[in-house]
Amino acid sequence: MAGTFDIKDFEKRMHGAMQGLKHEFSGLRTGRANAAMLDPIMVDVYGQRMPITQVGTISVPEPRTISVQVWDKATVAAVEKAIRDSNLGVSPSIDGQIVRLRLPDLTEDRRREIVKIAHKYSEAARVAMRNVRRDGMELLKKLEKDKSIGEDEHRKLSAKMQELTDKTIKEVDSGLLAKEAEIMHV
Repeated sequence: MAGTFDIKDFEKRMHGAMQGLKHEFSGLRTGRANAAMLDPIMVDVYGQRMPITQVGTISVPEPRTISVQVWDKATVAAVEKAIRDSNLGVSPSIDGQIVRLRLPDLTEDRRREIVKIAHKYSEAARVAMRNVRRDGMELLKKLEKDKSIGEDEHRKLSAKMQELTDKTIKEVDSGLLAKEAEIMHV
């Protein structure tokens, strides 16, 4: 490869954006209980904000129920508050050190709202990938200007960069379609 341009670096950055999108999607509610739905929730305990996964064990005992076995009895109320304040649209119930979440059936309107959120996440991932492409193209221009690569190589590497971008954006689009179908499935 030429100079300091390595397509693998840009591929890694785009892959990172794709992984971020998958993580965001895992937190979206689809009508079935999923422990990953609680991943974004931060709990105010011990004078700091901690992920809910660091204050209790999350399990899915039934298709529409999530339970959080809180390790420290003193933090149960903080966990309940964090869940209430999240935008999951569920009301937790407390049974000793266990916080239970019963997921109601999703209404058509709520499903559409969740699909809109999925579209926002997808667009943010596309923008991140376009930014990676822009960085790659700028580097190629600089290398050509510095005479590190020739015009033909610049053109060839630009085409590879565009091909990589198109491929990863297609992955985003297919991931969005799958998530949308999952959310809208009754």
